[in-house]
Amino acid sequence: MVPRLKEEYNQRVIGAMTEEFSYRNKMEVPKLEKIVISRGVGAAVADKKIVEHAIEELTLISGQKAVATLSKKDVSNFKLRKGMPIGARVTLRGDRMYEFLDRLVTAALPRVRDFQGIKASGFDGRGNYNLGITEQIIFPEIDIDKVAKIAGMDITFVTSAETDKESKSLLAHLGLPFKNN
Repeated sequence: MVPRLKEEYNQRVIGAMTEEFSYRNKMEVPKLEKIVISRGVGAAVADKKIVEHAIEELTLISGQKAVATLSKKDVSNFKLRKGMPIGARVTLRGDRMYEFLDRLVTAALPRVRDFQGIKASGFDGRGNYNLGITEQIIFPEIDIDKVAKIAGMDITFVTSAETDKESKSLLAHLGLPFKNN
């Protein structure tokens, strides 16, 4: 079964983007390439279990096994050694990516307290967008009773767009609720 947002991209978004930016060919229309969900766990230096909890939660949220991220160098002030697990991340592509985006837009973001939309300032100049989430409990997959500590995460949307304007238009057409300035 084709994910709802993938179908919507093929049927509606390509046409709307072609009209908006006057592309000559539908292959020029930018597309969402991947979504990376990551979470740094600074307290993992003292307690190894925290990274395992982060991996479990990201696996639940994304529907795909998350992996531990390792430190790149030694930092003596933080008692950190090279190769120690200090976070978790998962990269979603294809159907899982569209399924996650659909759940994020329809189920998770509306559960944020006092939500008025996401900031449009998270673009990097190359057509990618970064979104920070402060609480993992906005996702319906997370059982609040089993959460040891409320923590945030970063979600990066990687697109094939050349400019931030094209990328913002693509993500808005896919349903991300940007704030109106």
